[in-house]
Amino acid sequence: MEPAHTPRIKICCISSVEEAWAAIRAGASALGLVSSMPSGPGVIPEQLIAEISAAVPPPIATFLLTCGQDARDIIAQQRRCRTNTVQLCDRLTAGSYADLRGAMPGVSLVQVIHVTGEESLEEALSVAPHVDALLLDSGNQSLAVKELGGTGRVHDWSISRRIREQVRVPVFLAGGLRPENVGEAIRQVGPFGLDLCSGVRTAGRLDEEKLARFFARLRA
Repeated sequence: MEPAHTPRIKICCISSVEEAWAAIRAGASALGLVSSMPSGPGVIPEQLIAEISAAVPPPIATFLLTCGQDARDIIAQQRRCRTNTVQLCDRLTAGSYADLRGAMPGVSLVQVIHVTGEESLEEALSVAPHVDALLLDSGNQSLAVKELGGTGRVHDWSISRRIREQVRVPVFLAGGLRPENVGEAIRQVGPFGLDLCSGVRTAGRLDEEKLARFFARLRA
């Protein structure tokens, strides 16, 4: 994919309808709604995910973040939550992307690649033909308690850039993004989108001042 000079913004860990609208007012084009995870911030009940998703107007994307690895479980979860996008935070181990496509027509699939080294490039290239976008994050699936996002850490952006250059689907960049480093992230990686969580929050709550500062840096 060609580099993007003005990336779209996804605000993750949305915890209420009010936070969703604050993010939309600031300029977000996508919202992340976190279901049960082995670790990390922002987890909310599926009933609340469905409530927020129903309140969000088109064309804003609503991402269901799932740690599910069985296609059947993921399909059932999306039907409960009714989001228009599913973000797969772990690798599929049962079923296939084709199963997800067949059961969820019109729902976009975004696969998270946790960038840990050169092997992440190979994983991204193998997965990209089957999904609508990749999201490059800083988790670690090999830990006893998996990290599947929300770490606040920056990973090796040179690998993320190479992934963006070699795949044919849009790439979102996540992991430790803040107003202070957004410009460098865009210059180094050129992602289609940026995915924010801790960098625009204070004490776990969405901070509209930090949001405004981030978007001001983005426009600059």
